[in-house]
Amino acid sequence: MAWKEAIVDAFDVFGPASLAMVSLTEAIIQPVPPDVVYIPLLLNEMGNLNVVVWLWLVVTLSSVAGSFIGYLIGQRWGRTLIQKFGSSAHVGKIEALTQRYGTFGIFIAAFSPIPYKVFGWIAGMGEMEKRPFFAAGLAGRGLRFGLEAILIGVYGSQAYDALMWFLDNEILLGALLIALGCLAFIGLRWWNNLSVESKPQA
Repeated sequence: MAWKEAIVDAFDVFGPASLAMVSLTEAIIQPVPPDVVYIPLLLNEMGNLNVVVWLWLVVTLSSVAGSFIGYLIGQRWGRTLIQKFGSSAHVGKIEALTQRYGTFGIFIAAFSPIPYKVFGWIAGMGEMEKRPFFAAGLAGRGLRFGLEAILIGVYGSQAYDALMWFLDNEILLGALLIALGCLAFIGLRWWNNLSVESKPQA
């Protein structure tokens, strides 16, 4: 997509640090996933294990660092914005959400097409504990980027084509995943609330 290429070109002036810059800023606010820089670099460096491990560390750690900046933004200004444009009840709901599903939610966002940055903001607003926030982010991002490196190493250009198709449709896939999650939640609530009427005895 043209807008993705424009953002990647803008960061390209930083040279090898482009991967870290894209990864860091994507986890805060910008929409281009670091994979569009990371995957071509992996393809070029296949066979050089030290460089591949270095790229994996750079993209993972910079992404988690960016999400922590998003966390701090949500912690500093998120509540004020919600209280200004919404109600104080929303703050309580966000706190309950991060306390109940925080670690699992951050892991899913870090691994899946769901925007990772949004969960960083929400975690900050909900005052989620930092240690599980970091742990979930490192696990999810490390697994996602590590899996991409393994796929490129095993399947080469075939994996590259498949992963780039996935990235071109990431927003749609993320929306579909969220919709399926909502449907599953509604279905589970319906099942749990389903009452069984006792038959009258003859």
